[in-house]
Amino acid sequence: MDTQWLDATAQADLVRTGERSSRELVEDAIERIERLNPTLGAVNNPRYEAALEEADGVDPSAPFAGVPTLLKGLTAMAGEPNDRGNVVLKALGTTATSDAVITTRLKRAGFVILGRSAAPELGVLSTTESAAYGVTRNPWRLDLTSGGSSGGASSAVASGMVPVAHGGDGGGSIRMPAAFCHLVGLKPSRGLISSGPATADRWGHSVPAVLTRTVRDTAGIIDALAGGEPGDQGRPAPIEGGLLGALSREPTRLRIGYVTTPEGSAEPIQQQVADAVSDAARLLEHLGHDVEESYPATMFDPRNLEAFFDSLSVTVVQAVDAIEREVGRTLEYDELDVVTRLWDTRGRQMSGVDLADSLGWLGGLRSRMGQWWASGFDLLLSPVFATTAPTLGWPWAEPGGIEKTVDVLTYTAPINSTGQPAISIPFGFTPAGEPLAVQLVAAFGRDDLLITTAAQIEAARPWAHHVPSMTGLVQR
Repeated sequence: MDTQWLDATAQADLVRTGERSSRELVEDAIERIERLNPTLGAVNNPRYEAALEEADGVDPSAPFAGVPTLLKGLTAMAGEPNDRGNVVLKALGTTATSDAVITTRLKRAGFVILGRSAAPELGVLSTTESAAYGVTRNPWRLDLTSGGSSGGASSAVASGMVPVAHGGDGGGSIRMPAAFCHLVGLKPSRGLISSGPATADRWGHSVPAVLTRTVRDTAGIIDALAGGEPGDQGRPAPIEGGLLGALSREPTRLRIGYVTTPEGSAEPIQQQVADAVSDAARLLEHLGHDVEESYPATMFDPRNLEAFFDSLSVTVVQAVDAIEREVGRTLEYDELDVVTRLWDTRGRQMSGVDLADSLGWLGGLRSRMGQWWASGFDLLLSPVFATTAPTLGWPWAEPGGIEKTVDVLTYTAPINSTGQPAISIPFGFTPAGEPLAVQLVAAFGRDDLLITTAAQIEAARPWAHHVPSMTGLVQR
């Protein structure tokens, strides 16, 4: 049996019924990584021998027992490399002394971690390219980016190396790679999956989750990973039946607003992207929902992105300082990637009052955004990114490209600031074969509405049968 295009739910079922062993699934995935990764650059730091041992001892009662996966390369796993994509830490062979909370939860859910997926240095870029590990390519077209910062994860899942990979979303870092690689990427409500109270999360912006090929995988895996930790500051109210329950629930008639070209947006939208959103709006109307052109205007206030990047800049300073403590010296200018240096410099120019003012602004944003949902809307439909996947070398290849790394987060970063859930789902292709996607956003804690509606769209416009041509297949 070829398991390459089976989703995680199907692979777990094979283990549960005894049709395949955990070891066989892991061996299959290792073969695919070794065959495809030299072209894609999606996986760093493989741990195959340890993974095979763990597959033999996996708990058969775990919901995803024996299913192979990858851990995002910025996340700690005891005894494994912990360089955060930095050339100095990589050269030193820095390793983690303990597991991150999400690492422990993935193991508890039965997943077998085969290695670490590529990510840009400190996760501060919307493409996955770094001095430490080079370039990660998009399996749909090798000259395109697979996105960032979870670009190794998206490349690996889209190419069928593994059925699911861990990611993190602090400004769109799951949703954009999902959009570029024809995947499902849910940024859950803040607190639905705990990072642990001692983990830096940029004052609530960053959340852990996964990239998958199917809505059912996203629902089941988020359910398996969800939950709080002692010391957490709060989490959304439990959803009856979890997200898997929402998957099978009969959809109700929803009021959905949509936006393609908001007033004042700094990033011009590509017509093919705008057309995909309009097409999705028509489909949702056909599926029985009330759809109208409406959106929370405050989502596109320029001050929003400025405040977002204030918080990012300060956390980059913290991360750089942590690296310098580890190596015992000040880093040279060229020992940080150019985008890291940009945000580090910006952060060091800010005062504590500057940061407090920005965090206060973002608190007000949560209130202003919430008012649109409170006025009677259930969901917002929007682009994920203003264009299809950019070519590799972006943003350096265009004038002012580094500064434009701010503007491209127009549709994603505000949702990190508010803590609301949002999902990127595949929605067709351009005539050139580039993946298109749309984003759905719900009110805080209503992750279930995203799953129910995404499943409706998936049933109406199936996408999982489309696979990248570099694998030798177009459809299966």
